[in-house]
Amino acid sequence: EHNYKMSGFLPDIANWALRGAGNDGEKEKENEEQGLGEDGGTPSKQLSEQDIRARRLARMTGENVKSTKESTQTVKIVEKVEEAEKMDMPVPMEVELEDDRKPAALATTAVPMEVSKSQSPKTTPPTPEPLAKKKKSLPTLDPARKLQKKKELLTKKVLQVVLAHGSINGDATSVLVDVGSSDITIQTVAEIFASRLAMKELPLSHSKGIIQYLSSCYKRAAEEIKTMKQQKESRQVPELEAIAREIKSQSVSYAASTLMVPDLFESDGAIQLAKCLLSTTTNMASSITLGVSGKDSSFYYCLCQDILSQDSDAFDSIISQVVDYLTDALSKVNTVLDTGTDGAEGGGLVVVSAFCALCSHKKAAMAITKMSNFALPSANSTLAQQRTELPPPPLPSGASQQQRQLFRFMQAMGRGQSFLKRSGPALEKETILGLILRLGCPREDPSVTSAFPNVMANLDTVEKTADHQRRQLVVYQETCNNLIRSLVTAGADARKRVMLWITDALLVNVGATAMRPDHSKVSKATTLINLSVVLLQLCDPFMSNQTKIGLVDPGFVSSPDDHGGVFATSGDESISRLGDNTSNLPYNPKNSFVPQCFFFAARSLHLGIVPFSSFYITLLRNINHVHHEIRQRNGDLQTDPNFNHLVSMQRAVEVTVFLEEMIAATLRFCNLMAGFLQRLDGTQLGLMPEHFVDDICEILLFLAKVTRIKPKLMQGHDYGNIFKMVVKLLSPEFANLVRNYNLRAKLGDVLHDVFLPSDMNENRHLPSTVPLDPISGGQTYLLSDTTAQETLAPSLLLLYGEVEHTGFYEKMGHRANIASLLKYLWEHDEHRPAFRRITANKDSFIKFANGIMNETNSLIASVMEKLPEIRLAQVQRADSQQWASLSDEEREQITSRLEDNEQNVRGALPLCNKTLQMLGFLNTDNDIRNLFMLQEMCTRLVNMLLHVLTKLVGSKGLELKVDNPEEYNFRPKEMLRDLCAIFALFAKSEDFQIECAKSGYYNAELVLKSVKTCKKLNLLTGDSLEAFSTLPKLVEVAALSVASDDALLADAPEEFLDPLVLTFMIDPVFLPTSGKIVDRATIAQILLNDPHDPFNRKDLTIEEIKPATELKQRMKVWTEEKRATRDSEENSNS
Repeated sequence: EHNYKMSGFLPDIANWALRGAGNDGEKEKENEEQGLGEDGGTPSKQLSEQDIRARRLARMTGENVKSTKESTQTVKIVEKVEEAEKMDMPVPMEVELEDDRKPAALATTAVPMEVSKSQSPKTTPPTPEPLAKKKKSLPTLDPARKLQKKKELLTKKVLQVVLAHGSINGDATSVLVDVGSSDITIQTVAEIFASRLAMKELPLSHSKGIIQYLSSCYKRAAEEIKTMKQQKESRQVPELEAIAREIKSQSVSYAASTLMVPDLFESDGAIQLAKCLLSTTTNMASSITLGVSGKDSSFYYCLCQDILSQDSDAFDSIISQVVDYLTDALSKVNTVLDTGTDGAEGGGLVVVSAFCALCSHKKAAMAITKMSNFALPSANSTLAQQRTELPPPPLPSGASQQQRQLFRFMQAMGRGQSFLKRSGPALEKETILGLILRLGCPREDPSVTSAFPNVMANLDTVEKTADHQRRQLVVYQETCNNLIRSLVTAGADARKRVMLWITDALLVNVGATAMRPDHSKVSKATTLINLSVVLLQLCDPFMSNQTKIGLVDPGFVSSPDDHGGVFATSGDESISRLGDNTSNLPYNPKNSFVPQCFFFAARSLHLGIVPFSSFYITLLRNINHVHHEIRQRNGDLQTDPNFNHLVSMQRAVEVTVFLEEMIAATLRFCNLMAGFLQRLDGTQLGLMPEHFVDDICEILLFLAKVTRIKPKLMQGHDYGNIFKMVVKLLSPEFANLVRNYNLRAKLGDVLHDVFLPSDMNENRHLPSTVPLDPISGGQTYLLSDTTAQETLAPSLLLLYGEVEHTGFYEKMGHRANIASLLKYLWEHDEHRPAFRRITANKDSFIKFANGIMNETNSLIASVMEKLPEIRLAQVQRADSQQWASLSDEEREQITSRLEDNEQNVRGALPLCNKTLQMLGFLNTDNDIRNLFMLQEMCTRLVNMLLHVLTKLVGSKGLELKVDNPEEYNFRPKEMLRDLCAIFALFAKSEDFQIECAKSGYYNAELVLKSVKTCKKLNLLTGDSLEAFSTLPKLVEVAALSVASDDALLADAPEEFLDPLVLTFMIDPVFLPTSGKIVDRATIAQILLNDPHDPFNRKDLTIEEIKPATELKQRMKVWTEEKRATRDSEENSNS
């Protein structure tokens, strides 16, 4: 049996109901309920429920009287009151002195009282004396009667009741009660409450429920006490303050009784409490969580304390009932824009605010985390394998016949759909936090998309609508943040359960990164985005606190007991690491909560914000494609349903994806995460999840792309750590650590899109402050960072070759970006020493240079082949009569071919232009130019340059016309200028002249034509034009020497010839894998593109080949003999 003890001076109704009013309370209660007499003997007539309640109240009143007789406190208070009255001090409320009437009769049910006007007899006022006015004398009351009136007025104002035997009248806000006396003391407060709460029929002003009434009484009593203290009334009439304090105490006590014993007043106390919490968020005046001196003095806080002091299990049960009511209301809301119905009036924001109010008491927050529907079932439990069937969508009322058929089809398709009890859908449908975090602005919800009905609407109007929705979403997310903060600060156990929920949320949503996520397995995007926002907010306290940042222990990812499998290294849900080291790091954190927040936030970005931003970019591509198709068929964009749907979805997505607060928090965290990665050593860094770096890149590249739409999103943020991380991971020291070529390519793209100044960057919308280092006086990060000065140039040269593995179209974009970066670095003295050091690593530079030449050859051939095809298709489509005469299949084939060609040219031409520019500025350096003149490079360089010249000039490339050439970056004159400038740089080199003479691509007339074109169009000037103009004559002289050498070597032994190209070898080398001997230049060129022995396909590197010393010596002797013979013959003939 529980030993309940309620607060308050007298045992209240709840105490009596739980333990009995006297020694025989329980027995009498049983007798009443069984219809027996009070002694338990002779059965009395069957008592009605009302009779039973009346008897309870009678016994309770008797107990109050008994307690009153035993009290000595009242005597002391009265003595103080009499003393105060003698001093005739003012009172804090008005007193109706002239109204002395009592109620005529006592009603059995409470009714609102009408305020009666005092009726004094009419008398003729005396005529005032002309020189002086007499003061009107007022009737005086004795101190006891005056105090009594003050008590009655206090009771009326605070409790909204009027005593049947009192001296004041009621009004529309008060009800009449009879406690058998007009005397009001702290002992009779409980009786007055009991009489008031026992009433069944109440006026409309009292119909909001017992909890609401009691909380209002509490609040009014607290305000009165505050007023008394301010006016020093409590010192004059201390009994008034004592009564007000007793009212506060009894308000809480009766509310606790109502909640713990719901049938005591036949009220649904928990639901009433939930409604009070809901109203707290919409009307601060009625808030039950705000007290006069803070939340700890609030009605709600005191109520929780009262219940906890008696029965903690009952407290948990009450909180559970409140949560059930709130979650039921929340389940009827689908977006943050919904106004809500059936308990959720005001929408999800009101309900979640009510949750925050509920959690303002830490024990309530703790109780929420202990509920069965707070977390998902554990992974290995039987319940986790059970499925929940989804009901088919309901048929809307008033639907047309066509709509009804469509809905029936949807219902049929919906049959059999279900989800596991442990899954993404279960998370947001069956857990408390899931229900809360699922709300947002879903991209396909009608309440969101319907706000954007007109695709041709004014952009300002669209943006105003989107901003309105964003403001609502921001407020909702802030409220969610407050709720999570309340839960995690409620205690260690509560925090542990919250982090377990987050762990499960990350585990069940591993499929969210798929191109088309399966929403029968993973949560919706709104849930995952809100989860990211919540976790970012938890990280906020240590984002700018260096001491707390140091608490992020990298060993967390190696501790399954702590990360719960979120960063597993094996199995279907394993997470790829940056390096290939599978060892574990020790984990001994000084603070376990900080690493949890950090690493879980990083993981949530990968599942939420990053996929959502990728979806937005894909959506834009789809819209552009559909737009192009509609234009091609001369369709109407405004009436096309598919286009309208896509644009509405785009604008709905933009509500969330352009949320400035979310973007700002994300960028701050990315910079924090980059700083964390940047300070790790190689071993630690290799064990970090690969997606950490990838996500940082994706977020920055996304924001750089959308600056055209939202240019201010990237302003005002620090990118210093991100830049340092990129430079570190691209550096030769860590090049082998980041094994993913696509990821390495993204690092280069980040440098180009974010850190290259806008005057060098095609993205003119990027804010000019983004690439600038704020601590270097306005210099760019590319120039101010000392590590970048030392390593970035060689890193980019290495990266240029590595992006070959990223894909045909992708590599062209990556290399174009790298070329722009190299040009910027080359133009600044800070990086010149690094470029000079590049020449010391001959093999690396040759690999880079070979890649440039291969790329240029391939691209120019492709572009010059496809541009005429593009022109032909454009002409065909422009001729409407001819186009209409073609079949649908023919038109589709032409269109498809045109789109493929356009995609190829758009990717190839920018790289062609930048590659030629890069060859030009690199070869202005003598050391680099000498590397290009090496035997294994010179032939390739000459053939590449002549091949491009042939395509540009020989095939009338300069005369080639296409519609909108700038759309393809087709600038043939600029290409010719850059190409001829390169010829001019090498024109004086004898090796270059000889290789030109040897090349099958060389055409003297073609070179002379190019010289004339440069002069005519003023493409070259000064020394460059002069050097290029002399090249044809120099090559003509070199051709004579080549012809002489060819004649000399014409009858060379076969062993002196390269078996692959059948030319006389200059530097024969032995291949250990096949035993063959070839020319060094030949095999070096082959191995640059394919590291295998060409004779048997075995692995082979340039370092493994051996000089064929003996053969080379014999070749030398033979050549000298042949040359001596020729010279002797020439002398004889002369």
